[in-house]
Amino acid sequence: MSPSRKPLPAWADLALVPLINIALAFITIGIIVWLIGDDPFQALKLLVIGAVGSLDAIGYTLYYATNFIFTGLAVAVAFHAGLFNIGGEGQAYIGGLGCGLVILAFDKVLPAWAMVPLGIVAAALFGAAWAAVPAWLQAWRGSHIVITTIMMNFVASALMVYMMVNVLIAPGSMTPQSRGFAPSGQLPALMGPTLNYSIVLALACCVLVWIFLWHTPWGFALRAMGHNRAAAIYAGTNLKRMTMVAICLSGALAGLVATNELMGVQHRLLLDFQAGYGFAGIAVALMGRNHPLGVVLAALLFGALQQGGAELAFDMPDITRETVVTIQGLVILFSGALEHLPRPWLQTLFSWRSR
Repeated sequence: MSPSRKPLPAWADLALVPLINIALAFITIGIIVWLIGDDPFQALKLLVIGAVGSLDAIGYTLYYATNFIFTGLAVAVAFHAGLFNIGGEGQAYIGGLGCGLVILAFDKVLPAWAMVPLGIVAAALFGAAWAAVPAWLQAWRGSHIVITTIMMNFVASALMVYMMVNVLIAPGSMTPQSRGFAPSGQLPALMGPTLNYSIVLALACCVLVWIFLWHTPWGFALRAMGHNRAAAIYAGTNLKRMTMVAICLSGALAGLVATNELMGVQHRLLLDFQAGYGFAGIAVALMGRNHPLGVVLAALLFGALQQGGAELAFDMPDITRETVVTIQGLVILFSGALEHLPRPWLQTLFSWRSR
């Protein structure tokens, strides 16, 4: 580092750098929209209105953000342990399978006060169990966690296709989906047709993850393993056990996507309900600096892009759905790979001001 540059203040590192990255991303997006032949300011206006311009739009934005919170927390917990869990997609899928199996088995005999917690627990346990396989391979066999988790995504997809087509398909149905859940297996709506009480669960998970990571001995050991494995071993940390804890907890959080998608919105088990949320959670965790509060803020941004982008593609035909995906990709690019782009000149600016 140049002698004229000093480390950024904590507030600038946590807040100013991400905001500048987002601003750079949107400037680039504006140039692309202009090259397409549309007004970038009109596009931005439609994006904002589509995301927060009505109660229904806000409901959809928060609905998408709920899923991003679950998967963002899942990736963040693994990151703190120095592990890269790229299997959130499969863990969310199998979490949904467990949630659906339990609800389909008991929703006609159990009341809502028992059925809803049971479905939530099943989603978390099945997600954790699916994550336990690559965690064990990493801890005891030395297999790379990235390879094993991404391979488990394909296994989960094949398993779900088999289960939905051959076992759980509703009688007489032409599409691979189960029968509808009884009312006792559904989460009540909060706003519009999509936002439901799973958002309360997502925010509670943020608080619990914060308490676990920064206010418990196990959380300290997990973060110590992520910062310096040799020091963690010297301090007496069992790395195999902590690897299992970190990845299984990560899988449980990813599995909770099912509470929003299946119990809250679809009210049945169906294929591809996870819709890429597991992979998007990686970007959410990176943008949120792996902190629960940052994950919430990043999830809100991605939820707004998801909902506003859909409205933008509808109102401006020249901006296709693929262009909206490109917009989301640019935000990920500037917040991830180009995260440190503004840091040198910010350090120079703060050093100049201090002098």
